[in-house]
Amino acid sequence: MAKEEYRFQGDFDRVLGILENEIINGSISASLEDASDFYGGGARCSVRVFERYSWTGGNRVSLTVTLFRSGTGPLCLSAIATGGSQAMFFKFNTMGRRPFWTRSGS
Repeated sequence: MAKEEYRFQGDFDRVLGILENEIINGSISASLEDASDFYGGGARCSVRVFERYSWTGGNRVSLTVTLFRSGTGPLCLSAIATGGSQAMFFKFNTMGRRPFWTRSGS
């Protein structure tokens, strides 16, 4: 599992749009599998789940992106990639997850 987390200032809708666009256009096989949005108490949270085929691993991998803001505070971004293992009990092959956001993925 690969995880990246960031806190920064920015426009929520613009950042979410850029994330969706870059991830989908970063891989020929990437797709947005599902989305969820929450609003309340001055907070906003958007969750996006992407999936793509990993040529190096020969399987599908997923990326869950969560964008959160409370009030006028900083944007909090969490991106967690998972999948890529073909074994039942041990992770022998974990290739193909990180390239979701490095633009070097398949």
